Amino acid sequence: MSSSRATRPQVASVDVVVVGAGFAGLSAAERLVSTGQSVLVLEGRDRVGGRSLSGEVAGVRVDLGATWVSRRHTAIRDLASRAGCTLTGQFAEGRNVLWMAGRRRTYQGTIPPVSPAALVDMARVQQALNKLVASIDAEAAWNSPQAGEFDAISFGEWLDRKHALAATRALMTIVSKVQWGCSPGDVSLLHALRYIRAAGGVDHMLDVEGGQQQERYVETTQEIAKRVAEQLGDRVVLGTPVRRISQDGHGVTVRTDSAEIKAKYAIVTVATPQRAEIEFDPALPEQAEGLAKTWRMGVLSKAFVAYEKPFWRANGLSGEALTDTGTVFITFDVSPDVHGPGILMTFCDPRVFDGFSPQLRRGRVVQQLVQLYGTQASAPIDYLDHCWGAEPFAPGGPNPAVAPYATTTYGPALTEPHGRVHWAGTETAGEWAGCMNGAVLTGQRAAERVAAAAARELQEVPVR
Repeated sequence: MSSSRATRPQVASVDVVVVGAGFAGLSAAERLVSTGQSVLVLEGRDRVGGRSLSGEVAGVRVDLGATWVSRRHTAIRDLASRAGCTLTGQFAEGRNVLWMAGRRRTYQGTIPPVSPAALVDMARVQQALNKLVASIDAEAAWNSPQAGEFDAISFGEWLDRKHALAATRALMTIVSKVQWGCSPGDVSLLHALRYIRAAGGVDHMLDVEGGQQQERYVETTQEIAKRVAEQLGDRVVLGTPVRRISQDGHGVTVRTDSAEIKAKYAIVTVATPQRAEIEFDPALPEQAEGLAKTWRMGVLSKAFVAYEKPFWRANGLSGEALTDTGTVFITFDVSPDVHGPGILMTFCDPRVFDGFSPQLRRGRVVQQLVQLYGTQASAPIDYLDHCWGAEPFAPGGPNPAVAPYATTTYGPALTEPHGRVHWAGTETAGEWAGCMNGAVLTGQRAAERVAAAAARELQEVPVR
């Protein structure tokens, strides 16, 4: 794999140029290579992995970005297995902590029992949500029954119409922040329903045992990407943003700051707003341009706080907590084992986190952990955080925070090829959109479509 110092690829012509070295791009390249195609992967960042990024706290490698896999995420699990990465279960034994309306309590299960009335309300709202989710076509949500009606309001407006109680809204706000990096009022109801359907339903999306948070990788998810990139070798070039893609009836020309590469096809795997950073000739159709402008990324931040041991386990706590106020709104135990170090992973609201100094960010997180877990949380041995909205290249995550009207208006452009330019990336997935599994599947899908198109062209060449 070429380093970030590499400024010019060593080849001027390949069969396919892949833009982006996240899981979609690397999976596309791997699949194309297996069919005998020559490939070049161009990545604007100085690393592979996209929204997967490794960090280290108290000597333990942790996921600053994408973290978990479900048993049903067979594509990413297969890729990781071939890369030699190992799974570990997400620790979930004991009672969870809830801080809501200024009161701390503990509970077991996914839904916190705040009060009998709130439990009834949560069940009522979730039942109504499940009914809507069942009507959604994850592959083409804009073609679903009542798509226009659902896309005309935000998730938050729908909760208003359902007269959701404060506790129900607080839980749904946490879900929205984790999934789309925004508040319920900032995301279209249709977009929310599409992602919930793609994730296998509300329960599968939220659960640890049997759900999307069931397992994580000891080596971290970015390590999977690194090992796949190593196998691809010099086909992957880092620190090379693509500036322009032009095409004619015979092929594409991809231009970077220092090189020009000719290919038969291009597969673009960047997040939807990043498409607008590339000049296309011919220009993208109006619908595709609108998609790039309106499907903006949400923003989410993470912090890791390490202790000598996971002391909360001795107190019968799982390390999972939900809060309705402050910087931190959810925590998980990602300690390597009971002997330590003990590591709490926290999701942080960027509005009251990203703009502050590292010292203030650390102080706010630790202070909130003391509220949740007691005075033992006041003396960490290490700390690490990452603000995805402050990334210098392709900022934001975890998924697009799509406002009302943008899904029905621009959604069809997610996967519609632009001549010889094909699209991939977790946003373009139907089932498993928004997770690593979806990214892998879309990369493989795009590769197969390009390989099939190339085969058809060969058949159409007249014999002389």
